[in-house]
Amino acid sequence: MNIKINKAPTPVGAYPHSKKVGNFLFLSGVGPRKGDLKEIPGVNKDEDGNVISHDIEIQCHSVFENVKMILEESGSKWENLVDITVFLTDMENDFKKYNEIYAEYFKKDQPCRTTVEVSSLPTPIAIELKCIATID
Repeated sequence: MNIKINKAPTPVGAYPHSKKVGNFLFLSGVGPRKGDLKEIPGVNKDEDGNVISHDIEIQCHSVFENVKMILEESGSKWENLVDITVFLTDMENDFKKYNEIYAEYFKKDQPCRTTVEVSSLPTPIAIELKCIATID
């Protein structure tokens, strides 16, 4: 069953926010955008609208909040996460801070995790998460 979450960032393509299959919940890629806002938390632009920098700390907190909200609205919860794939656009500069923040959110019973660097994401974000959780 495909699930669309009204408070979640509007998908930038033809996909649901999550999909229930048996006792599993699969989340489509989740970034730091909020709702229908076009502005991305932690993105700094010049006067012409070009991205000049990003704040990975702000984006990490925002993306984790989005994942938590989608999980809860889809019938799961943060503690039910079993696998996370993390996409970073700047592993060299962002991994250390991202890893510190990640550890704050997952103090015990951590899900499996894979972190990869990508050259870009569909919008000018620095981080995106792909998650799998169980449903009680």
